[in-house]
Amino acid sequence: MLDLKRIREDPDGVRAALERRGAGVAAGLDRVIELDERRRALLPELEGLRAEQNDANARIRASADAARRASEIEAMRAVAARAKGLEQELVTVELSLQEVLAPLPNLPDESAAAGPEDELVHAAGTVSDLGFEPRDHLELAGEMIDMDRAAGLSGSRFSYLKGDLVMLELALVRWALEKVRGRGFEPVIPPVLVRERALFGTGMLPDTEQQIYRLTDDELFLVGTSEVALASLHDGEIIEADRLPLRYAGFSPCFRREAGAAGRDTRGIFRVHQFDKVEMFSFVAPEESTAEHERILAIEEEILSELELPYRVMNIAVNDLGNSAAKKYDCEAWLPSQGLYRELTSCSNTTDYQARRLGIRVRQGKRTRVLHTLNGTAVAVGRTIVALLENGQREDASVELPECLRSYGAPAELPSAMGR
Repeated sequence: MLDLKRIREDPDGVRAALERRGAGVAAGLDRVIELDERRRALLPELEGLRAEQNDANARIRASADAARRASEIEAMRAVAARAKGLEQELVTVELSLQEVLAPLPNLPDESAAAGPEDELVHAAGTVSDLGFEPRDHLELAGEMIDMDRAAGLSGSRFSYLKGDLVMLELALVRWALEKVRGRGFEPVIPPVLVRERALFGTGMLPDTEQQIYRLTDDELFLVGTSEVALASLHDGEIIEADRLPLRYAGFSPCFRREAGAAGRDTRGIFRVHQFDKVEMFSFVAPEESTAEHERILAIEEEILSELELPYRVMNIAVNDLGNSAAKKYDCEAWLPSQGLYRELTSCSNTTDYQARRLGIRVRQGKRTRVLHTLNGTAVAVGRTIVALLENGQREDASVELPECLRSYGAPAELPSAMGR
């Protein structure tokens, strides 16, 4: 949710920032300004009528003259009717204002990529020539990823994960949680069914309706990321300044009605309807959010480096930012079977956008203000398994796995699926 005060003080600047996202994005701004002006005009007029009513009531109570009291009462009926009309108009204006304000996206940070293409920040790790034709993760996993039986159970883009890959997933999750906990993120297992307010609060609604699963018999939704639940952990709260930053690491299954035609993204477990993820989330003072964004990115890079995955960092173009993000980085890992870098993790600075929608503030002395929130992926398990299999593959189709995961229960290697 955008700050109305900022819109009033700098409408041209807000318009220019929104227009960076693309043509027509700022279309609703004029209506926001119009409704806000009407609301601000109604408030003092209504307050004046209420004050007039109070004064008249005091005079009526104090007067011993019946005729005068009757005259005052008759005069106040017209004032009361006028006040009631203004109250009804105010309710209508405020509802309309929220309706036109809600879809407006966050103002992009000046350092967000101008677009239309993402900007390369840097690449790390070595993309080496395997010396043989690379296999994709399904070929390497063999029967440990069963898409066919899962399709019979749940439909397309679901999977059974079996055997050593289960142990690899659990090792990844435990290793990632230990790592981010060491960086100050408190582990959390949150609910995955949430009310509409939580999705609205994070900016998923209205924006990503087409990706969200909804329960028809209950007013509940399945989350596409634990960011939703973590953001709502302090819904409506005023947090004392000395408690910040608050950092959480949520582990949960995630559910998305991913769109897209059949092809490389829908083969295997790279883009599925259900997956597990460890997500970092931070509540910080406004002046700290830029540094926190870089801090979360550094943790993501550390994770990818220790997993021995070649990757690159991209500054996402403003035209491709979600509604809540002011700036976003993607970390893309190299996938040998595709000969491409593909998104593995992302991290976003949502500034005050989510906190304003959820009514989360920080108190410093007698002053309160809206704080800032940020989110970042520690490990998206399915995609990370894809990258580990493809980058660790040997010519005989066996797979070497990173040493950092072995003490957490992951096997040192996966035998060739050709011999299983």
